[in-house]
Amino acid sequence: MQHGFAALPLDEQVDPLRHLRADGDPRCDVFLTGTVFLDIIFTGLDSAPVRGTESWARGMGSSPGGVANMATALARLGLCTSLAAAFGDDHYGDYCWDALEQGEGIDLSMSRTIPGWHSPVTVSMAYEGERTMISHGHEAPPYGDGTGERGVDRAEGVPPARGFPPAHPVPPRARAAVASLVPGRPEGWIADAAARGARIFADVGWDETGRWDLAALPGLDRCEAFLPNAEEAMRYTRTECPRAAARALAEKVPVAVVTLGADGAVAVDGGSGETAEVPAIEVEALDPTGAGDVFVAGFVTGTLAGWPLADRLAFAGLTAALSVQEFGGSLSAPGWSELAAWWQRVQGWVGQEPEALARYAFLGRLLDRLLPRASRPWPRARAVPTIGFRRSP
Repeated sequence: MQHGFAALPLDEQVDPLRHLRADGDPRCDVFLTGTVFLDIIFTGLDSAPVRGTESWARGMGSSPGGVANMATALARLGLCTSLAAAFGDDHYGDYCWDALEQGEGIDLSMSRTIPGWHSPVTVSMAYEGERTMISHGHEAPPYGDGTGERGVDRAEGVPPARGFPPAHPVPPRARAAVASLVPGRPEGWIADAAARGARIFADVGWDETGRWDLAALPGLDRCEAFLPNAEEAMRYTRTECPRAAARALAEKVPVAVVTLGADGAVAVDGGSGETAEVPAIEVEALDPTGAGDVFVAGFVTGTLAGWPLADRLAFAGLTAALSVQEFGGSLSAPGWSELAAWWQRVQGWVGQEPEALARYAFLGRLLDRLLPRASRPWPRARAVPTIGFRRSP
């Protein structure tokens, strides 16, 4: 039974769902749709740029961003990931497409290159543990007769001769789908995905309307898990504490997860009443871009694999922590080799607290099952983190 791992490097062949797979299962593990940006990231700034001056950064890189952050994080954790997105027919679009399809093994059969449309771009500046971003882009135009440089609109689920991404794409059969909810914007594909058996996970952005009304989030009623950050969760629930917000959200969705930034995350299972809270792992953060997407990818992976709530939360927090130590949203997402290397290092740290180490004992057992010690590679160099370089033959 093919699941898309054979052509990938050793650490990308690790399949956390291998024990669950059976004939007749959907080939796709996770479906996403959204906007792919070309991210240009400046790091090593000592402070925020000052108007009228020139600032020099000590580091710079480029990578696919936007929805590509989460798609890459999911793929690096071994999940067969399908992405429906528009790509510009410029060099930026070519780079993003190749980085995702060839570099990460993401299924882009539902994605399209749009003739005459340039790629959306985000410039991100990381300093003092935070980031400032400037973006530019235009909505993808109507898509002519339904053909383009890569792919055709007549692929499964994509109606011909429409704008792209379509307002209501019909997703492929998948174990799960991840959505980013926007107040007042219907996402009809979520209901279709749920009807076809997908488990829906959703995050949310800042409510520009200022109303912070949960009833204005179309698709929330279809979600198995909702993962806002603390500020968003408290505003939506009119509470003063992230933990109270998580409990309130668990009355609306089966599982509520509230991320607490440097303080970790808290989760409440509305069905069983189970709660879990895991502190963040202290790391030297280089660039927090995409850390929230990596967290969601880790939680989705653990949920699909059937792990306990606290383990899912700890795993998601670990993947996010490892990601902020490198620059870029998608290029910094860890794979299983990075997780194995971290587990090996942390056990040798002098003065390591036994209780803290015990929290991640599940990771050791998981790695022993998925990635035998004899075959564990050291973290490898991944996609080239800038457009200009080419790999040596």
